[in-house]
Amino acid sequence: MNSKNLIQLITLAAIWGGSFIFMRIIAPVLGPILTAELRVMIAGIALIIYFYFSQFDPQWRLYWKQYLIIGTVNSAIPFSLYAYAALYLPASIEVILNSTSPLFGAIFAAIWLSDKLTVSRIIGLVIGMLGVVLITQVSEPMLNTHIGFSIMACLLAAACYGITGIYIKKYAKGAKPQAIAGCSQIFAGLILLPFLPFFPPTGEITLSIVLNVLGLALLCSAVAYLLYYRLIADLGPTKALTVTFLMPIFGMMWGALFLNEVITMNMILGCGLILIGTILVLEIFRIKKN
Repeated sequence: MNSKNLIQLITLAAIWGGSFIFMRIIAPVLGPILTAELRVMIAGIALIIYFYFSQFDPQWRLYWKQYLIIGTVNSAIPFSLYAYAALYLPASIEVILNSTSPLFGAIFAAIWLSDKLTVSRIIGLVIGMLGVVLITQVSEPMLNTHIGFSIMACLLAAACYGITGIYIKKYAKGAKPQAIAGCSQIFAGLILLPFLPFFPPTGEITLSIVLNVLGLALLCSAVAYLLYYRLIADLGPTKALTVTFLMPIFGMMWGALFLNEVITMNMILGCGLILIGTILVLEIFRIKKN
């Protein structure tokens, strides 16, 4: 990994870590569904415009079914779930729970790709689960149904990311990564569109909310996806996934700076356990035998 790739990786982690800050601000005003809808639709339109002017062919006819499924599972569902959780959970906790996606990916790979669960991976899964348990322990006054559902929503969203990687490996190998990024966002927007009348905005839409929506859509989805898939092309998917290690650092930092969120020792220790578990699951430091 050269210095350019490292800068791109850190930049991506900072952007995606910040996405939870945007949702924490937007969701209480627009509601979870509209927040997710504006994020994917604006990002999708921006990427399609980019494809047009760069003369990039997304191969709509060949892969539209794959784009539809990926858009639903990798964007529409998890973005809505995270936006719902943003109503009740600190952004810093959301971003830490998001980092469990590689752990879910390992489980799904063992089920559907016959990817063997080695001793290292099993230990990593156990350590990662302990980290989740540590983070999700809340004080007695905070205990309520919404907190519990929000934690489950974050974990389900992370599972969606894990299963999407398996689906792409099995059914969308030939699709161009950039095309998946843009086209899946458009389909995610179309999937969420019919639900909008049932979930209207609940607060006043100010200039600040509009700017936050644009930041979430254009920066955290459109730009971030282009950056992520460029890293996949340069480094490969496993090394690109190391962005997961850095996101909680930025998520907690942004939460403390912009939302005055408190970083607890449980969060730090739990985050560390999840990251250690992810390293073991991905077997990043495995020594290859000749």
